[in-house]
Amino acid sequence: MSDIAMLKEMIKDCAIVELEYQKEYKRDSYLLKLTETQDNYSFAVNGMPKPDEVIVIKLDKFFDVRSIFTGSKGECKRADFIIIANTTSEKVILCLEMKKSRDDNSSIIKQLKGAKCFVSYCREIGRLFWNQPDFLQDYQYRFVSIKNISISKTTTSSRQFSQKSEIHDQPEKMLKISAKAKHFQELI
Repeated sequence: MSDIAMLKEMIKDCAIVELEYQKEYKRDSYLLKLTETQDNYSFAVNGMPKPDEVIVIKLDKFFDVRSIFTGSKGECKRADFIIIANTTSEKVILCLEMKKSRDDNSSIIKQLKGAKCFVSYCREIGRLFWNQPDFLQDYQYRFVSIKNISISKTTTSSRQFSQKSEIHDQPEKMLKISAKAKHFQELI
């Protein structure tokens, strides 16, 4: 069983964000719409991997860790979404935090670290309860902060990939992007 299939068995459906199928330029394509219903804003990601190669988890559905931890160091925070993709060309775990307005970096860093902790928890569940010692091994982490999201739920197409000067493989080195729709490859 693939890591993605195990995660889809492990995680409740209410915490999984489904991809939307779209026909684009005579080939199959998938679109991801990330929505924060509480604040009524969204962000679109085009060019997603096939549904059997990816899982998108909305962390707001994760159990309330504030009932366990004090939160004195920010350990109760978590990012909005995690995208885990296992394709023939890449194995990536993408932690995403969406902000409608400006927020200080230290708070966003803590949220991204909280998302990484959630993945570590899932990794241990797979290793111990599914007896898969290599579960979620050899994945590359990427951290992204999406800011200045407008209330409008319109999406735009993005064809040009921006050049990233530094790999955003740690919360402190997160990729900061504006709220325009992006292609999946732009985020990794």
